[in-house]
Amino acid sequence: RLLILVCLVIAGLSMLGCALVQSHGMLAALRFITGIGVGGILASSNVLASEYANARWRSLAVSLMSTGYGIGATLGGVLSLALIEHLGWRSIFLAGGITTIVMLLISAWLLPESLDYLLAKRPKQALERINTTVNRMGLTALKALPYYGQNNQKNTGDIGKLFSGQQGFQTLCLWFAFFLVMFGFYFVMSWTPKILISMGMSPEQGVSTGILISIGGIFGAAIIGLLASRMKIFYALSLFLGLTSVCVFLFVAVSSQVSIALIVGLLLGTLINGCVAGLYSISPTIYDAEIRSRGVGYAIGFGRIGAILSPTVAGIFLDKGIAPATLYAYYGVVFILAIFLILSLGSAFYRSKKEQNFSLKTAP
Repeated sequence: RLLILVCLVIAGLSMLGCALVQSHGMLAALRFITGIGVGGILASSNVLASEYANARWRSLAVSLMSTGYGIGATLGGVLSLALIEHLGWRSIFLAGGITTIVMLLISAWLLPESLDYLLAKRPKQALERINTTVNRMGLTALKALPYYGQNNQKNTGDIGKLFSGQQGFQTLCLWFAFFLVMFGFYFVMSWTPKILISMGMSPEQGVSTGILISIGGIFGAAIIGLLASRMKIFYALSLFLGLTSVCVFLFVAVSSQVSIALIVGLLLGTLINGCVAGLYSISPTIYDAEIRSRGVGYAIGFGRIGAILSPTVAGIFLDKGIAPATLYAYYGVVFILAIFLILSLGSAFYRSKKEQNFSLKTAP
C-alpha cells in the first residue's frame, strides 16, 4: 500500500512538473521519473488485486484490474486530442497530474494494506490493521497473529531469493515470457493501424482502428479471466498465445483485403491484450508474499526491455526492405516461443506446489 501511494506521488508530481518545463532535457527526465512511478503502481496493484480475490476468481480480478491500463490509455488518447487543440500540450500533463493526485487522496482513504505483507513483516499494530480490513470484509476478527512461516528472516527481500532453488527457473521463464509478449504486443499495437492505412484506409480510419483495438483489449482481458476460472491460468494463457499467433499469420494472409484485415486486426488486439492480462495474473501467484512485489516488478521491468527493443528491431527489418505485412509473420513466431515458456513455468510451479504439500504432510 505504501509503495503504491509513494508511486502515485512520484507520478503525479512529475506530470505536474512536465507542464512547467522549459527544455526538452527536463521534459525527458520528468517523463522517466513518471515511468518509475507508473511501473511501481502496475506491479504493486497486481499484487493487491491477487491477494484480495479468492482462488477461483483471482485471475479474473487481476485481468479486470489490468484493463484499467487500456481504458486509461484509450480515454487519455481521446481527451488529449481535445486538450491539445484548445489548451496546448502542457494541459495534458496538468490534467494527468491533477487526476493522479486525486487518485492518491482516494487511495490513501480507501486502499487497504496487503494482508500477506502485514502477516509476513508484522509491523507495529499489525493485528489492529489486519482486523480493520477483516471487519470491512465482514469476516471474524483475529485474536492473535497466526504463525506465518519464517517472518523474521533477514534479507527476505533480496533479489537472490527470486533465484533460489526451483524459484530461479520459474523466475527466468516468467521474465522471458514477459519479454516476448511485450516485444510482440508493442509491434502489433503500433503497426496494425499503420499497415491498414497503407492498404487503403484513411488516416482517420487508422486512428479509429487503433482505438477500437484498445477497446477490444478490455474484452480480451475479461475473457481470459473468465476462462481462467474454468481452467488453469497457464493453459488459458497458452491458448490465447496460440490464437494470437494464428491471427498474426492470418493477418498477413488477408492483408490485401482491407475489410477482412480490419476484422482480424480487431480480433488480434483482443487476444494480445488478453495475453498481457494473463501474464499479470500469473506473476503474483508464483512468489511468496515477502518477495511478491519485487518479483512482479522485475518481471514487468524485464518485459519493458522487450517493449523498447520491439520498434528498434522492426525498424532494422524495414530498413532492409522487408514489407510490414511480412514482418508480422516474423513476430508471430514470438508468441509461439512464449507458449513453451508458459507451459514450462506452469509445470515447474505445480510441481513445486506438490512437493511443498508433500513435505507438509510428512513433517513431524
